[in-house]
Amino acid sequence: MGHRKRAGSILTYAFLILSAVIMIFPFYWMLITAMKTFAEATAFPPAMIPGSAAFENVITVLTGTPILRYILNSFLVTAAQLAACLLTTILGAFALARLNIKGKNVILATMMALTMAPFELIVLTNYATTIKLNLNDSLFALILPFIGNVYYTIILRNSFLSTPGSLYYSAKIDGAKDREYLWRILIPLSKPTLTSIAVFNVIASWNSFMWPFLVINSPEKRTWPFGLFAFATEQWTNIPLTMAASCIALIPVLLFFLFARKHLITSVFTTDTPR
Repeated sequence: MGHRKRAGSILTYAFLILSAVIMIFPFYWMLITAMKTFAEATAFPPAMIPGSAAFENVITVLTGTPILRYILNSFLVTAAQLAACLLTTILGAFALARLNIKGKNVILATMMALTMAPFELIVLTNYATTIKLNLNDSLFALILPFIGNVYYTIILRNSFLSTPGSLYYSAKIDGAKDREYLWRILIPLSKPTLTSIAVFNVIASWNSFMWPFLVINSPEKRTWPFGLFAFATEQWTNIPLTMAASCIALIPVLLFFLFARKHLITSVFTTDTPR
């Protein structure tokens, strides 16, 4: 019995190590390729160690392309989207969870149906609206369509419902207003869920490519995925420069993940059961 358990543990750890290597290897390959010259990157068989041109590649990318401008645009758009999305999600979830709104069940059913709408349909509708409002080729066009998210609202509503309803009515009896109950009680209790929503929103916004590609025409208003695509198109034969640009653009995401990892891990192990 002990040998079987030990063999099972060995197989489990071997599987986990193999999975980690498979997931990490693309990032390692990107990093070492960004440090190589063109000759080193195209050599066969490929070397599995870093090259000798890391500093030169980074300087070339920073001086030859407005990648810092692209990153700044992405940062502004992501921050604005996150703030607006969290605000609308919190208010919408609270209204659906605790307020007595006429037709609330119909609204909730409609929202759940919208989660099944094809992404292409939403993109076409948003694009037509953006053109009609004459907002194309502006950073505001990258923010406005994503200030609300039906899926996030439903998730946060379920988190709010996990708080006992008696707590809400007790607060009302004590004279607390809805906004006080929301900001002082519900939001602190739902912090893990809100952290997960924030992380998913940041990742989706930071990596967004299709929407900026459709509505942005000016090079100085590109976000980093669109800018990286344009740079890679121009430098499609110079793989090390493309990889160096990718590494530079990856730094803000890694910093954000390191900042939010504690709350994100907590949210993974937190389960909410509606009551």
